[in-house]
Amino acid sequence: MKKSIQILIYEDNVLLRESLNNLLALTGEYEVLASFPDCSDVLNQVRQLDPDVILMDIDLPGINGIEAVKLIRGFNPQVQIIMLTVFDDNTHVFDAMYAGANGYLLKKYISDKLLHAIQEVLQGGAPMSPSIARMIITSLQQPTVAAKDYSLTNREKEILQLLSSGNSFKMIAAELSISLDTVRTHIKHIYDKLHVRSQIEAVSKAIQEKLVK
Repeated sequence: MKKSIQILIYEDNVLLRESLNNLLALTGEYEVLASFPDCSDVLNQVRQLDPDVILMDIDLPGINGIEAVKLIRGFNPQVQIIMLTVFDDNTHVFDAMYAGANGYLLKKYISDKLLHAIQEVLQGGAPMSPSIARMIITSLQQPTVAAKDYSLTNREKEILQLLSSGNSFKMIAAELSISLDTVRTHIKHIYDKLHVRSQIEAVSKAIQEKLVK
């Protein structure tokens, strides 16, 4: 029997938290392990429950969502984290990326986009609302400093270019006729060399510093 995708939710709005639970439960493909109104015990919760995906609000009481992502990434680089928020300004978006978030979805799109976003992030993508994507592209088109030397190999540069063009890990494997595990190994090396922890962060840095065309 296929294992359901296990999810943790951090959202302080009670109605929205219940709506997310119901939306995911109706699919039959997802199991909400727990949902919490704050991140006061996020380290223990994530360690004990070990979810596949975390849905994280940004504007939480006490420890906000961005700080919580940083804490999670301190011990768990694998779990996929999608930020759910009303914020679409530069500061919040880039702070979330650099903290290690894998996707960024505005709350007004949740009912239509959430299930697809979860599937996308599990397949190696970086889901985000259209207005967020446009804002990032606009920001990245601003003049930047010359590219730094991160000692990327030609294959790593090739994979980084494909990653920046929106290709999933599977698509990159097919394009380069290599295995998915080989792609993951190369991407781990890319993350290490660029000193980043997520696909969004790697792509953002690559474009900002002109590592890709």
